[in-house]
Amino acid sequence: MSSKYLNLDTSVQYIKGIGPKRAEILVEVNIENVEDLIRYYPRKYLDRSNLVKINSLKKDQQVTVIGKVLSREKVLGRKKRFIVMVGDGTGILQCVWFQGIHYIQNAFKVGEIIAFSGKITYYHGPQLIHPEYDKISEEGETDPLHTGCIVPLYHSTDKLRRKGFDSRGFRRIIQRAIQALDSKIGETLTQFIIKKHSLMSYSEAIHNIHFPESWNKLKQARKRLKFEELFYIQLYLALQRKKTRISGQGIEFTKVGDLTSQLVENIPFELTEAQKRVMREIRQDMKSKEQMSRLLQGDVGSGKTIVSLIAMLIAVENGYQAALMAPTEILAEQHYITIHSLLEELGVKVELFKGSKKSSFKKDALERLSRGEIDIAVGTHALVQKGVEFKSLGFAVIDEQHRFGVMQRAVLGEKGNNPDVLVMTATPIPRTLALTLYGDLDISVLDEMPEGRLPIRTIWRREDKKQAIYNYIRDEVNQEKQVYIVYPLVEESEKLDLQAATNGYNELSERIFPEFTIGLLHGRMKGEEKEKIMQDFKAGNIQILVSTTVIEVGIDVKNATIMLIEHAERFGLTQLHQLRGRVGRGQQKSMCILVTYGYLTDTAMKRIDVMTKTNDGFKIAEEDLQIRGPGELFGTKQHGALNLRIANLMTDQHILEQARQEAFLLVEEDHTLSKKDNTVIKQTYQKRYKGKYDLIRVG
Repeated sequence: MSSKYLNLDTSVQYIKGIGPKRAEILVEVNIENVEDLIRYYPRKYLDRSNLVKINSLKKDQQVTVIGKVLSREKVLGRKKRFIVMVGDGTGILQCVWFQGIHYIQNAFKVGEIIAFSGKITYYHGPQLIHPEYDKISEEGETDPLHTGCIVPLYHSTDKLRRKGFDSRGFRRIIQRAIQALDSKIGETLTQFIIKKHSLMSYSEAIHNIHFPESWNKLKQARKRLKFEELFYIQLYLALQRKKTRISGQGIEFTKVGDLTSQLVENIPFELTEAQKRVMREIRQDMKSKEQMSRLLQGDVGSGKTIVSLIAMLIAVENGYQAALMAPTEILAEQHYITIHSLLEELGVKVELFKGSKKSSFKKDALERLSRGEIDIAVGTHALVQKGVEFKSLGFAVIDEQHRFGVMQRAVLGEKGNNPDVLVMTATPIPRTLALTLYGDLDISVLDEMPEGRLPIRTIWRREDKKQAIYNYIRDEVNQEKQVYIVYPLVEESEKLDLQAATNGYNELSERIFPEFTIGLLHGRMKGEEKEKIMQDFKAGNIQILVSTTVIEVGIDVKNATIMLIEHAERFGLTQLHQLRGRVGRGQQKSMCILVTYGYLTDTAMKRIDVMTKTNDGFKIAEEDLQIRGPGELFGTKQHGALNLRIANLMTDQHILEQARQEAFLLVEEDHTLSKKDNTVIKQTYQKRYKGKYDLIRVG
């Protein structure tokens, strides 16, 4: 197919230089047609219009140097590293990698011309640690696409690079696509919105995001494309909210009875002011004729479960059933124990539903549920399986909702007639992310910890301090305290130099702490095995629990006072915070010990620093969002939802607010998008976005 016949829907195989086989590789990064390709935005830019010679380098200077690879060497020893020596005729620069050596050692050949970018340090001469790099050529060339300008760098993978899709390859094919499309890149926003917010046209933005005419033009292009991306996410949320308001006739829970009052009186602690405020917000929703859709977020230990229990009991007293769905059997079991112990003497029937229950018990419980003899059902995804029928489900609680698929959440809601839905998460969510993930929900925040809860002291130690750490643990266990030791992997991996849980367990039980009872818990175990280990740990029969991140959410052992996290540099901030929250559940002083190995990147060092300075989950979530992005932070990246192409929810809050305002105003005025002026928005939404964000819905 001639390039002049290309349009946005054309398969990328018809772009010169790609073809059917290479097109298959691009599917790996979700590039199937020409539009996908031109919306594959650069991750970074190098300023090659002003290059620095090696003999002019200064310490702490951010530079781009173009030079020839003179040598490459893997250095073994205590600190493994890979070194590339680069020369440009004026001097020699040393580029060093401490991580990813298995990949980086195959990335360069002697004689290649490479552009290296980073911050200059000095160690026997100028040095770049983990620099950005981009291949220029093997002989050296002056192609204006790769040198003498602002040059885009694109995300790639080992597989893509082997097929020629490194940054250099992407520049070539994207340039061909844009040139072939020319005037076929149409507008995606209304002229009213473009003028109101002084936005660049879509066509000009696409040209300048890939091949900027200047830094100012690049800035304008980024603003335009960020606004568009955030606008369509908010449009989706606005349409969903409108749909709920129009069709979501809910249940009016008119009374608060004696049982609810009795429960509040029986709770062995005073509700915090934050819990009382959130209960008023939920109560207001429950009295309304509209279906409640509310997110309850609060830090680890802030008291979300008791708030949800009070709300469920109100539903029960109004003649309805309630359900609480948790992502794991361990967490469901814990919720059941808590709820059952508080409601048993009030005569409220609570039942636990989980996959590992015997079939005879399941059958009996399901019959009682369908007859309305069970007031509150607590369970895992077993609650949404075929055959689970409620007589009158009126209130549904979904705990740690980001761990569920959208279909599971939707099916639970469909088990009743528009039940009120309360979504809970122990991962504090920054405002910008809340507006994006849950912009169609009302949001309640528990920002106060129960009285008497002691802050957890967090310390950082390198691997050479392990003996002192073990001595401290021994002293604590001898004082009848319990300990978690968490590893990032189950078994040793050849690709990652990490201690594994199984190996760690063997060493700890056989060599380091042979006098103590040590348990092992990981995700590959069967449900019954996990439960037995956790019950033994809770009962005090196990003194030290070696685990993977399976204990990240939901385990509550008040006697556990030490959390030791091995290879802490490998964990995200939010994950570290969740793990830390497993201790400090009682009235005793608790400690979290972060142990790191080898060279730490700036990112890893920042995570460790934040963890040792604050216990505030909201501050930690803000930092983690900035470091990792929303997709990785909330597990949506693997599904494609919220995998933002260009917007940054930390730095683009102002743009987000503007885009949200425009989207909600538009839907308020034209929720069917049928007005002539909105035709371009309707077409773009239906083609690109409709259905894409279903994974972030509550259902």
